[in-house]
Amino acid sequence: MPVDAAWILQAVARPAPSRTGFVELRDSPMLKQPLRLEGEYRREADDRLVRQVRVPYAETTTLAGGEAVVERAGRAPRRLALRQVPELAAVQAGFGALLAGDAELLRQTYMLEASGSRGQWQLRLLPRDPRLAAALQRIDLHGRDAELRCVENHPAKGPPQRTLMGTAAEAAAGVADAAALAALCHGDGTR
Repeated sequence: MPVDAAWILQAVARPAPSRTGFVELRDSPMLKQPLRLEGEYRREADDRLVRQVRVPYAETTTLAGGEAVVERAGRAPRRLALRQVPELAAVQAGFGALLAGDAELLRQTYMLEASGSRGQWQLRLLPRDPRLAAALQRIDLHGRDAELRCVENHPAKGPPQRTLMGTAAEAAAGVADAAALAALCHGDGTR
């Protein structure tokens, strides 16, 4: 059965507090191989979004109250106003709205394009704000049934950044090949 954005948003909505593990790959021409980060995303009861990296280093980023706070052991916390970093503001608006199932809030920041079936779907988020679009071409969300399995950010310049979540992150354990991880993201891999 074909899907629409409303069905996907209702299916992936999670009441706060919620948490999910992630595996994220960051690629750069300066790296011999993509940097692999592992950790957990949390949406707190007060709507704070928390990204906690555990491997290969420990770092916690909290988005709340119009700012991002980045904390690492042995360093003073860094604070960034979200209005100065439109990409982070869009993450907070987009991810928070996605987990809350708030289609209206999501549509304020992005145009939505759904495709696929309930068994394997994609929701494309296209930035409405030209400033954001100058940095972020689009975000593709990939899922199966009621599970968001991968968030694929496509910057205006450079390779996509993939964040595997839930069972896709679990399936990525021990997988280092970028093509295999991309297949897991797109739903073409095992599990």
